[in-house]
Amino acid sequence: MPEKEHDLVLLLTRAMPFGKHKGLMIADLPSNYLGWFAREGFPDGEIGRLLALMHELDHNDLTSLLDPLRS
Repeated sequence: MPEKEHDLVLLLTRAMPFGKHKGLMIADLPSNYLGWFAREGFPDGEIGRLLALMHELDHNDLTSLLDPLRS
């Protein structure tokens, strides 16, 4: 699986490990929470990379790209 496609799958399978929405899949995080990270700074590592990717998808109204992977 190409790395970019793998990242999309991770958005649907990786749970938020901390904070207000701990346990929620990254793909299901609310827009305002993603926006807060965009303003305050994304954490280091994989979680930060995935949060930044999800923010870009959400901000650019591209979350429908995840729909085929949800099933």
